[in-house]
Amino acid sequence: MTIQEAQNTVDQWINTIGIRYYNELTNTAILMEEVGEVARLMARIYGEQSFKTPELAATAREDLADEMADVMFVLVCLANQTGIDLTEALQKNLDKKTRRDADRHANNEKLK
Repeated sequence: MTIQEAQNTVDQWINTIGIRYYNELTNTAILMEEVGEVARLMARIYGEQSFKTPELAATAREDLADEMADVMFVLVCLANQTGIDLTEALQKNLDKKTRRDADRHANNEKLK
């Protein structure tokens, strides 16, 4: 699925099954909540925090994938609501980073 296809698919889902978009501020709050859920799992899978039960650890990677998809879904909702073409935005962002960081990372002693 391309980014544009994802934007179209989410828009169709929202307008049929979801009935309508939440307002932009509500979706921003939901996005922060979903990012927090990704952070919680990252701290437990890759960081120093432990899971409360072994059962939670057993499905952690699948849960992480699901939470990342939740972040993407809400971000796509916000892009649709604000008229942002995420394909174009990502390409412009990569172009900016390429120009700005052309030598920066190659010359970073910490990355060698």
